[in-house]
Amino acid sequence: MDGCLFCKIISGEIPSRKIYEDEYTYAFHDIAPQAAVHALVVCKRHTPDLRSHTDLTDTELAACLRATAKVAQLLGIDQTGYRVVNNCGADACQTVGHVHFHVIGGEKLSERMA
Repeated sequence: MDGCLFCKIISGEIPSRKIYEDEYTYAFHDIAPQAAVHALVVCKRHTPDLRSHTDLTDTELAACLRATAKVAQLLGIDQTGYRVVNNCGADACQTVGHVHFHVIGGEKLSERMA
């Protein structure tokens, strides 16, 4: 999608600190981390948000969730715990209109979800 920040990162047009990549997903470090460890797992196919989930196959959606676990393992937070977050829409503070999941951890997180 023209102008999409995450599409530009996936294509290499904008640099990122890649953590993991497979056929369906691309994961990289967040540039404004909200915790000691904060990564993003992005679906390679441009889809605005989870409300548009029918644009993605079950395989693509499952790959996103599997990638969050792989990223947590690669970043060394899989044994201590981590949070997976998806913001969907303006009221949830979604700032990039492309399906993505935050993998957050590396420290004791607040019991509050936001």
